[in-house]
Amino acid sequence: MNNENIKILSTEILSDNWYTLNKITFEYHKKDGTIETQNREAYDRGNGATILLYNKENQTVILTRQFRLPTYLNGNESGMLIETCAGLLDKDNPETAIKRETEEETGYKIKDVQKVFEAYMSPGSVTEILYFFTAEYSKDMKVSEGGGHHEEQENIEVLELPFQNALEMIKTGEIKDGKTIMLLQYAQINGLLSNS
Repeated sequence: MNNENIKILSTEILSDNWYTLNKITFEYHKKDGTIETQNREAYDRGNGATILLYNKENQTVILTRQFRLPTYLNGNESGMLIETCAGLLDKDNPETAIKRETEEETGYKIKDVQKVFEAYMSPGSVTEILYFFTAEYSKDMKVSEGGGHHEEQENIEVLELPFQNALEMIKTGEIKDGKTIMLLQYAQINGLLSNS
């Protein structure tokens, strides 16, 4: 951290239950020369990675569906969310982490992944940066049923969908997850499923 206009004064842990919620007090040196003292809360859950698995020959993608409590609390009637496979890095590098998560969640053991970009997903309150990947998959890469780890209380349904259907599901609101929309649109813009 090397912004000369920001001086961290204190950090107070408000919660350290699931992840860590900190209250940060800092000085912000404004352009007009004045100094403001501000307080913000920042939720630290670690960094993560996500991936879009796609098959050019079949024109399909692999997505997951699982219950997401925060969406349930904010108007998602079933609480179920369709998403690209994703997970926390857990001290691994992003490429290693996404290969692990792909096998755990989808049952596909992939070797070659392509990093496409990285993004802060909710920069006003969450510290997480998310690393985005794509990879081609085929039936012979399927080594298990997937579904996530039972001990992590993951109950993940694996979906294989026609790519065009997945794009249409963004328009209909069936897909509302930000990272998933970003990767599906990336695939469309860059012609990942184009056979030419």
